Amino acid sequence: MSTIDNLKDRTTPVFSPDDVTVIFVLGGPGAGKGTQCERLVRTYNFAHLSAGDLLRAEQNRPDSEFGDLIRHHIRNGLIVPMEVTIALLESAMRDILSANTADSNNKKGKFLIDGFPRKLDQALKFEEAVVPARFALFYDCPEAEMERRLLERGKTSGREDDNADSIRKRFRTFIETSMPVIDHFAAEGRVLRVDATPGADAVFQTTQAELEKRLGTDLLAQN
Repeated sequence: MSTIDNLKDRTTPVFSPDDVTVIFVLGGPGAGKGTQCERLVRTYNFAHLSAGDLLRAEQNRPDSEFGDLIRHHIRNGLIVPMEVTIALLESAMRDILSANTADSNNKKGKFLIDGFPRKLDQALKFEEAVVPARFALFYDCPEAEMERRLLERGKTSGREDDNADSIRKRFRTFIETSMPVIDHFAAEGRVLRVDATPGADAVFQTTQAELEKRLGTDLLAQN
Protein backbone atom coordinates (compact mmCIF):
# COMPACT_ATOMS: atom_id res chain seq x y z
CA MET A 1 0.00 0.00 0.00
CA SER A 2 1.70 3.21 -1.18
CA THR A 3 0.64 5.39 1.76
CA ILE A 4 2.54 3.18 4.21
CA ASP A 5 5.79 3.84 2.38
CA ASN A 6 5.78 7.56 3.06
CA LEU A 7 3.93 7.77 6.39
CA LYS A 8 7.03 7.50 8.55
CA ASP A 9 8.74 10.42 6.82
CA ARG A 10 5.71 12.60 6.14
CA THR A 11 5.57 15.75 8.28
CA THR A 12 2.84 17.73 6.47
CA PRO A 13 -0.84 16.75 6.74
CA VAL A 14 -2.48 15.69 3.48
CA PHE A 15 -5.79 17.33 4.45
CA SER A 16 -6.49 20.80 5.83
CA PRO A 17 -8.55 21.04 9.05
CA ASP A 18 -10.39 23.91 7.37
CA ASP A 19 -11.84 21.38 4.92
CA VAL A 20 -11.79 18.11 6.82
CA THR A 21 -13.21 17.85 10.34
CA VAL A 22 -12.08 14.81 12.30
CA ILE A 23 -13.39 13.75 15.71
CA PHE A 24 -11.66 10.85 17.44
CA VAL A 25 -14.29 8.73 19.21
CA LEU A 26 -12.69 6.96 22.16
CA GLY A 27 -13.82 4.77 25.02
CA GLY A 28 -13.15 1.36 26.48
CA PRO A 29 -14.39 -1.82 24.75
CA GLY A 30 -18.17 -1.90 25.16
CA ALA A 31 -18.55 1.80 25.99
CA GLY A 32 -21.03 2.16 23.12
CA LYS A 33 -18.90 4.04 20.62
CA GLY A 34 -20.36 2.24 17.61
CA THR A 35 -23.96 2.80 18.66
CA GLN A 36 -23.41 6.51 19.22
CA CYS A 37 -21.53 6.88 15.94
CA GLU A 38 -24.43 5.28 14.03
CA ARG A 39 -26.80 7.84 15.52
CA LEU A 40 -24.46 10.74 14.77
CA VAL A 41 -24.18 9.57 11.16
CA ARG A 42 -27.97 9.50 10.78
CA THR A 43 -28.47 12.85 12.47
CA TYR A 44 -25.55 14.91 11.15
CA ASN A 45 -24.32 13.00 8.07
CA PHE A 46 -20.85 12.31 9.45
CA ALA A 47 -18.77 9.68 7.70
CA HIS A 48 -18.04 6.98 10.27
CA LEU A 49 -14.75 5.12 10.09
CA SER A 50 -14.18 2.32 12.58
CA ALA A 51 -10.50 1.46 12.85
CA GLY A 52 -11.47 -1.99 14.10
CA ASP A 53 -13.84 -2.62 11.19
CA LEU A 54 -11.22 -1.49 8.67
CA LEU A 55 -8.65 -3.81 10.23
CA ARG A 56 -11.04 -6.77 10.33
CA ALA A 57 -11.97 -6.20 6.68
CA GLU A 58 -8.31 -6.00 5.73
CA GLN A 59 -7.41 -9.20 7.57
CA ASN A 60 -10.11 -11.04 5.61
CA ARG A 61 -9.12 -9.61 2.24
CA PRO A 62 -7.62 -12.56 0.31
CA ASP A 63 -4.62 -10.72 -1.13
CA SER A 64 -3.80 -8.61 1.95
CA GLU A 65 -0.15 -8.58 2.93
CA PHE A 66 -1.19 -7.57 6.45
CA GLY A 67 -3.88 -10.20 7.10
CA ASP A 68 -1.86 -12.57 9.30
CA LEU A 69 -0.28 -9.71 11.24
CA ILE A 70 -3.64 -8.06 11.94
CA ARG A 71 -5.24 -11.38 12.91
CA HIS A 72 -2.49 -12.15 15.41
CA HIS A 73 -2.68 -8.74 17.05
CA ILE A 74 -6.49 -8.68 17.33
CA ARG A 75 -6.67 -12.21 18.72
CA ASN A 76 -4.14 -11.36 21.43
CA GLY A 77 -5.60 -7.97 22.33
CA LEU A 78 -2.56 -6.15 20.96
CA ILE A 79 -2.38 -2.92 18.98
CA VAL A 80 -1.75 -3.28 15.25
CA PRO A 81 1.30 -1.31 13.98
CA MET A 82 0.17 2.26 13.50
CA GLU A 83 1.35 2.61 9.91
CA VAL A 84 -1.14 -0.08 8.85
CA THR A 85 -4.07 1.51 10.68
CA ILE A 86 -3.30 5.08 9.60
CA ALA A 87 -2.86 3.98 5.98
CA LEU A 88 -6.25 2.23 6.01
CA LEU A 89 -7.91 5.30 7.57
CA GLU A 90 -6.33 7.72 5.09
CA SER A 91 -7.33 5.53 2.16
CA ALA A 92 -10.92 5.31 3.39
CA MET A 93 -11.07 9.09 3.89
CA ARG A 94 -9.80 9.70 0.36
CA ASP A 95 -12.42 7.33 -1.06
CA ILE A 96 -15.24 9.06 0.82
CA LEU A 97 -14.11 12.57 -0.09
CA SER A 98 -13.78 11.59 -3.76
CA ALA A 99 -17.22 10.00 -3.79
CA ASN A 100 -18.82 12.99 -2.07
CA THR A 101 -17.20 15.59 -4.33
CA ALA A 102 -16.80 13.83 -7.66
CA ASP A 103 -17.87 16.94 -9.57
CA SER A 104 -16.15 19.56 -7.42
CA ASN A 105 -12.68 20.71 -6.43
CA ASN A 106 -14.04 21.69 -3.02
CA LYS A 107 -13.39 18.50 -1.08
CA LYS A 108 -14.87 18.95 2.37
CA GLY A 109 -15.98 16.32 4.81
CA LYS A 110 -16.52 15.49 8.47
CA PHE A 111 -15.44 12.19 9.98
CA LEU A 112 -15.97 10.25 13.15
CA ILE A 113 -12.97 7.97 13.67
CA ASP A 114 -14.05 5.28 16.10
CA GLY A 115 -11.59 3.39 18.28
CA PHE A 116 -8.53 5.32 17.14
CA PRO A 117 -5.98 6.48 18.20
CA ARG A 118 -5.28 3.76 20.76
CA LYS A 119 -1.76 5.00 21.59
CA LEU A 120 -0.29 8.48 21.84
CA ASP A 121 2.18 7.90 19.01
CA GLN A 122 -0.77 7.02 16.75
CA ALA A 123 -2.48 10.30 17.62
CA LEU A 124 0.64 12.35 17.01
CA LYS A 125 1.44 10.63 13.71
CA PHE A 126 -2.12 10.87 12.38
CA GLU A 127 -2.25 14.59 13.13
CA GLU A 128 1.19 15.13 11.64
CA ALA A 129 0.62 13.12 8.46
CA VAL A 130 -3.14 13.13 7.77
CA VAL A 131 -5.03 15.97 9.49
CA PRO A 132 -5.25 17.50 12.98
CA ALA A 133 -8.35 16.33 14.84
CA ARG A 134 -10.84 18.86 16.15
CA PHE A 135 -11.10 17.01 19.49
CA ALA A 136 -11.56 13.59 21.09
CA LEU A 137 -15.07 12.48 22.06
CA PHE A 138 -14.54 10.20 25.07
CA TYR A 139 -17.29 7.84 26.21
CA ASP A 140 -16.49 7.12 29.86
CA CYS A 141 -17.97 3.87 31.23
CA PRO A 142 -17.13 1.59 34.21
CA GLU A 143 -15.40 -1.70 33.38
CA ALA A 144 -18.12 -3.83 34.97
CA GLU A 145 -20.76 -2.35 32.68
CA MET A 146 -18.55 -2.65 29.60
CA GLU A 147 -17.84 -6.31 30.36
CA ARG A 148 -21.55 -7.04 30.79
CA ARG A 149 -22.31 -5.45 27.41
CA LEU A 150 -19.51 -7.29 25.61
CA LEU A 151 -20.40 -10.71 26.99
CA GLU A 152 -23.99 -10.15 25.91
CA ARG A 153 -22.82 -9.05 22.44
CA GLY A 154 -20.56 -12.08 22.20
CA LYS A 155 -23.58 -14.39 22.19
CA THR A 156 -24.44 -13.22 18.66
CA SER A 157 -21.52 -11.17 17.27
CA GLY A 158 -19.32 -14.03 16.09
CA ARG A 159 -16.28 -11.90 17.01
CA GLU A 160 -13.49 -14.03 18.40
CA ASP A 161 -12.42 -11.26 20.80
CA ASP A 162 -15.87 -11.11 22.50
CA ASN A 163 -14.94 -13.58 25.22
CA ALA A 164 -14.00 -13.03 28.86
CA ASP A 165 -10.24 -13.54 28.48
CA SER A 166 -9.91 -11.30 25.42
CA ILE A 167 -12.19 -8.68 26.98
CA ARG A 168 -9.99 -8.38 30.08
CA LYS A 169 -6.86 -8.14 27.93
CA ARG A 170 -8.55 -5.35 25.97
CA PHE A 171 -9.41 -3.49 29.19
CA ARG A 172 -5.77 -3.64 30.35
CA THR A 173 -4.55 -2.49 26.95
CA PHE A 174 -7.01 0.42 26.97
CA ILE A 175 -5.97 1.62 30.42
CA GLU A 176 -2.25 1.31 29.77
CA THR A 177 -2.09 2.75 26.26
CA SER A 178 -5.27 4.67 25.41
CA MET A 179 -5.82 6.69 28.59
CA PRO A 180 -2.57 8.62 27.93
CA VAL A 181 -4.13 9.69 24.61
CA ILE A 182 -7.16 11.07 26.43
CA ASP A 183 -4.92 12.77 29.00
CA HIS A 184 -2.91 14.37 26.16
CA PHE A 185 -6.00 15.79 24.47
CA ALA A 186 -7.44 16.89 27.82
CA ALA A 187 -4.27 18.87 28.56
CA GLU A 188 -4.85 20.72 25.28
CA GLY A 189 -8.52 21.34 26.03
CA ARG A 190 -9.51 18.95 23.25
CA VAL A 191 -11.59 16.30 25.07
CA LEU A 192 -15.36 16.11 25.16
CA ARG A 193 -16.11 13.62 27.96
CA VAL A 194 -19.55 11.95 28.03
CA ASP A 195 -20.80 9.57 30.74
CA ALA A 196 -21.66 6.38 28.81
CA THR A 197 -23.22 4.51 31.74
CA PRO A 198 -26.88 5.45 31.02
CA GLY A 199 -28.94 4.02 28.17
CA ALA A 200 -28.09 4.84 24.58
CA ASP A 201 -30.86 7.46 24.22
CA ALA A 202 -29.69 9.49 27.21
CA VAL A 203 -26.05 9.27 26.12
CA PHE A 204 -26.97 10.48 22.65
CA GLN A 205 -28.90 13.48 23.99
CA THR A 206 -25.84 14.52 25.96
CA THR A 207 -23.60 13.96 22.95
CA GLN A 208 -25.81 16.10 20.72
CA ALA A 209 -25.88 18.99 23.16
CA GLU A 210 -22.12 18.94 23.64
CA LEU A 211 -21.33 18.63 19.92
CA GLU A 212 -23.53 21.59 19.09
CA LYS A 213 -21.66 23.66 21.68
CA ARG A 214 -18.27 22.63 20.29
CA LEU A 215 -18.90 22.63 16.54
CA GLY A 216 -21.92 24.86 16.02
CA THR A 217 -25.06 24.01 14.11
CA ASP A 218 -23.74 25.32 10.78
CA LEU A 219 -20.89 22.83 10.57
CA LEU A 220 -23.07 19.99 11.83
CA ALA A 221 -25.63 20.78 9.13
CA GLN A 222 -23.09 20.54 6.30
CA ASN A 223 -23.32 17.48 4.08
